[in-house]
Parts: sequence; C-alpha cells; structure tokens
Amino acid sequence: MAFSSTDAGLEGFRLTRENPRAYLRWAFFSFVVSVLGAFVTVNMPPEIRNALQVLGAEETPDATTLGRALLAASPLLVIGLLIQCMMTAAVYRIIFRHDDTRFGYLRMGADELRLVALTLIYFVMAVVFLALVILVAGLIAAAASVAGGGVAVFVAAAAELAVFALAIYVAVRLSLAPVITFAERRLAVFDSWAVTRGHFWRLFGAYVLALACIVAVALLALVIFSMLAGVAILLTGGELADLGAVFSPDETTLTSYLNPFMIAYMVVGSFLTALYYAVVAAPGAVAYRELHGAPPAAKG
Repeated sequence: MAFSSTDAGLEGFRLTRENPRAYLRWAFFSFVVSVLGAFVTVNMPPEIRNALQVLGAEETPDATTLGRALLAASPLLVIGLLIQCMMTAAVYRIIFRHDDTRFGYLRMGADELRLVALTLIYFVMAVVFLALVILVAGLIAAAASVAGGGVAVFVAAAAELAVFALAIYVAVRLSLAPVITFAERRLAVFDSWAVTRGHFWRLFGAYVLALACIVAVALLALVIFSMLAGVAILLTGGELADLGAVFSPDETTLTSYLNPFMIAYMVVGSFLTALYYAVVAAPGAVAYRELHGAPPAAKG
C-alpha cells in the first residue's frame, strides 16, 4: 500500500477544519498552559533559570554542566513532555478513535504515559548515538590530519554532512513509532523501521510539507499580530520602539508579565500551538493508517 505525501502533509489542516470544537479546546488548553507558564517564569528559582539558559545556549556545554542543567530543569522538562504527549495523543485519538470525544480528546492516561516512555527511550538512544558519532568523528579527524590541514577540513565537512543525512534518515524511518505505540496500545520502539521500509521519500516529503506550511502560517500570523499591536501602541500614545516589549515582557511580577498585549500574544500563540501539533502529528498517523490498515484498537 502507499499514501500521498501531499494528503498526509496537509491532513492536520483538514483535521482542525473538520473538528472545530476539538481545535478550540486544544487552543484553550494551550492558553491555560501559557498562563501557568507565565506564573512559573515569574516565580522560577535562580538555579532552574540558569539551567534553562545553559540548555538554550548556542554553545554545547560539557557533559558535567549539561548533566547538572538537565537535573535542575528536569521538573519543567517532564511537565513539558507530558503536555507534548497529551497534545500528540489527542491528534492520534481524533484519527484512530474519533468517537472518543471526551475532554476534546485530551487526557492523561496509559496512552500518554506510553508516549512519554517512548520519548525517554529515544532520548537515551539519541545521547548514545551522539556519543558514538563524536567518537567516530574524532578518530576520522585524527586519521585525516596526517594528510594535511586541507584534507582534514574536507573530511570533517563530509563527515558532518553524512552524519546529518544519517540522522534524518533514521528519524524518518523511526517516525511512526509514536503512532504505532498509540494505535496498538503497546510500546513499539523499533516497529516503525519495518513499516516505513520503501516509503522514506514519501514520509520525508509529507513532513517537509507539513513543517513548511506551519512555518508559513506562523510567520503570517506573527506579521499580522505585529502590525495590529503596532497600531494599538501608536493609538495609545506609545512608539513603535515599544513593540519589542510585547515579545520580551517584564518578568518581575505576574501583573507586569500578563499585560494586555502579552495576553493577546498568548491567545494567538495558543491557536498556533494547537494547529502546530495537529499539522506535525497528523502525517505520521495518516501514513500508518494507509500502510498498515486499521490498528487492532480501532477495528470492530
């Protein structure tokens, strides 16, 4: 069996259009999460704030610093992972178990916990893969340096490109693991490899299309919001230079953080977040349904 990359890539938009009530509930849930996130941001302990800065830095920290930062920020990371899995599972649920409409398809149960476990397993696998890549790259660089600086630079660039291509290939081949885990109600770590055999380019095309579309929508929404916010600032006696404060609010108190412009920005962001999860999660679910057929949980 095969599937259309275009249909799979655009499935998320169709899904939200045909299920507006669920989409509104997802957006509301995202807004509540944003408000709680503002509360956490304002009251965040310094050690967690520093840990997040380390994790968000452009330069990769050493293993010790990274470990300490992950440990300090682990409560927030776990909460973020739970929310991510809830949103993803809601998209899968509306596709595979459409009649299960309770709570707008959002909940925290065994399905979501299996997705959390799968994500943690993949995180460990990624760390091991990264360590092996660094080791191999070091050996290759050491061997190439014997032939001169120019050769070493070329070999290093070629190795980096090869690793990047390999990472994309593996990610696409394993990308249906969350879908299988949800649809078949079991932890499926490597099952995706067999299901996706011979379908790499279709899947890759669907994912690229989905990401390109959601990025375009997000940029358009950001431009429109910035224009409207700029007009509102001018009408209230401010200057366009004040527009930057909308995207970097005062984190001193919750009142100063949740100013009218920031609340409006959070509302827009909530709709975009809900759309993002639908657009990103739906292609894999459609691909699995077309390649594998109805999962055991959905038959009968």
